[in-house]
Amino acid sequence: MATATLEPVAVAEPRAGLRTDLRTARVVWRREMLRVFRNRLRLVISLAQPVLFLFVLGGGLSRLLPSSGGVDYRTFMFPGAIALTVLFTALFSAMSIVWDRELGFLREMLVAPVRRGAIVVGKCAGGASIATLQGVVILLFAGVVHVPYAPLLILTLLGEMVLAAVALTAAGMMVAGHITKIESFQAVIQFLVLPMFFLSGAVYPVSDLPGWLSALNKLDPLSYAVDPMRRAVFDYVTVPPRLEGTLSPGMSWGDWRLPVAFELLLVALAGTAMLAIAIRQFNRIE
Repeated sequence: MATATLEPVAVAEPRAGLRTDLRTARVVWRREMLRVFRNRLRLVISLAQPVLFLFVLGGGLSRLLPSSGGVDYRTFMFPGAIALTVLFTALFSAMSIVWDRELGFLREMLVAPVRRGAIVVGKCAGGASIATLQGVVILLFAGVVHVPYAPLLILTLLGEMVLAAVALTAAGMMVAGHITKIESFQAVIQFLVLPMFFLSGAVYPVSDLPGWLSALNKLDPLSYAVDPMRRAVFDYVTVPPRLEGTLSPGMSWGDWRLPVAFELLLVALAGTAMLAIAIRQFNRIE
């Protein structure tokens, strides 16, 4: 009986390069998007908290604190609601890393013949895309809280949302690189979300804060994302100059009021640094 001889089949390994990295990042990004959109309950729940803050908390405070100069308190809180949406979604999107590690899928991704940095970039892009899309949903409520649908304002807020989403997703991935249990990751993120949100001045003006609280406000990276959004909104809302100085004083270092461009640069630099740390952590995982 003749014995068939099996010839070895050559396996083509992808060549390292920008094209391969982009393809890897795109595949990982697509997986993250499919995972989220197949879990519609998660999308609804993640939107519930910002809506509650904006309409329940904002509506209640607007009755407790009557509007001055015809400014609705919910108009003031609107940038904070957008920031909360992006913050919550971006940080929790990094949970997929811990989940993949528990299931063993992360190891399969890391042994693939591609650069690990491309995997990290793809996951970061996926989390940032989801956070931005959910921020856009909150943006649709602008007219309800007396924020005009001015095209330039919408584009400005959208660009600032994207930048904040990338930076916050990178922060979540940096945290996820050190954690192996879902429960631990959830506890750490919950510990970070509320302090970052409240210290950013999203729900109260940061003018005339006590010294210790003002210092924490300046140390909170989210403050430098909320302030540009609020300043953009107040550029399109009629507010008496004195009241605008109270509601939107801007971020200051001493006597220097930071320009919006500088604040956004700080957010971009922080996001780049945290993404680089996350990539370095992934390169060390065995």
